Amino acid sequence: MAAQGATDSTPDLAVRWEDHIWRSSRTAVALSRTQRATIGKSYRAAVPAQLQAVTIAIDPAIAAEADDARAHITRFDAELAGLFPEEFAPLSSVLLRTESASSSQIEHITTGARALSLAEIGLAKHGSNASLVAANVDAMNRALALADDVTPDTILAIHEALMRGQDHADPGSFRHQQVWIGGTSHSPHQAAFIPPHHDRVRAAVDDLCRFTERTDLPLLPQIAIAHAQFETIHPFNDGNGRTGRALVHAMLKSAGATTRTTVPVSAGLLAATDSYFRALTAFRDGNPNPIVAEFSRASFTAIENGTRLATDLRAVYDGWCAAVTARRDAVVWRVLPFLLRQPSVTSSVIQKHTGISQPAADNALRQLHDAGVLSKPRTVEGKDRKRNVVWQANEVLHALDAFAHRARRGHP
Repeated sequence: MAAQGATDSTPDLAVRWEDHIWRSSRTAVALSRTQRATIGKSYRAAVPAQLQAVTIAIDPAIAAEADDARAHITRFDAELAGLFPEEFAPLSSVLLRTESASSSQIEHITTGARALSLAEIGLAKHGSNASLVAANVDAMNRALALADDVTPDTILAIHEALMRGQDHADPGSFRHQQVWIGGTSHSPHQAAFIPPHHDRVRAAVDDLCRFTERTDLPLLPQIAIAHAQFETIHPFNDGNGRTGRALVHAMLKSAGATTRTTVPVSAGLLAATDSYFRALTAFRDGNPNPIVAEFSRASFTAIENGTRLATDLRAVYDGWCAAVTARRDAVVWRVLPFLLRQPSVTSSVIQKHTGISQPAADNALRQLHDAGVLSKPRTVEGKDRKRNVVWQANEVLHALDAFAHRARRGHP
């Protein structure tokens, strides 16, 4: 891989800075003497570059690596369709879930496959990590559904799905206050980075969306730069990283690089978060090369890990098929592919998926348990305190947790 140490910069990409006077939203009585001392003092907020027309030069070696990574993404998308025939469309959902979980983990929101699968059938407490990651899955689905047209409204819709129910984030609305990264919670004066003043957010997002329409840049460098710019703008009170990484997949789909699957790029970024964050800083200083190199590296890592997950799931499914002895027209054969996508199920979930009656669903679950596909059922309390009987495909859950473990180690 090309080195990330290229020092060539594009001056027009570097953020500028402007002074603002800090006005605390809290009353003086609620502030300490140190906190009160920051009121009326100036701080420097970023002014992001306008990307729409800037000329961007990428180091040739890094550009070549990005070109190769883009080709691998497209090949991965096509090869998985061969590994899993049409009836195995659930694999796309599996990869989308792993991408959402990895993106959340970059923000230190971690959950296991078992808890996430329960959250996706409504069996998780509101505000739990599992419910937050499940919301990220919703946001990813929203991003892919709206991928044909990346606009401010698209970005707002993704954020609304991600942060629904979290009032502090003002879901689906650009921020109306100053935010900052690092430092203290009461003022931006000691922050590691201060994004643009909120008055600049809408214009900066408009410019970013116009940048995504450019056709004079290779795809992966354009996506990496758009992502870095999004994180620089930081247009929301919360959820910026996860929304920005969902936008990556909207752009991949919009350009036709992915059509059937989701490449879990965040799982690749998760393997080296320090260099990912350093690359974002370098971009703000005017050097786009490190973030492009990071996205190339992350893509290769994600493809290797994602291919291993798909191979593991194929082996699991083949084992199931060998173990199930029901007639070929039995309901269990309709349930098996669904379990790859949703490894925790209840009778009502199976009824909704297949359209069969409760007795037929219960019988199918018993058959799958007898064949060793599903574990012994257990009782789980839902949000409404109602007790639900849940069946789980442990082999799928183990494969998903193994994927997450490899992503954290960075060694697929």
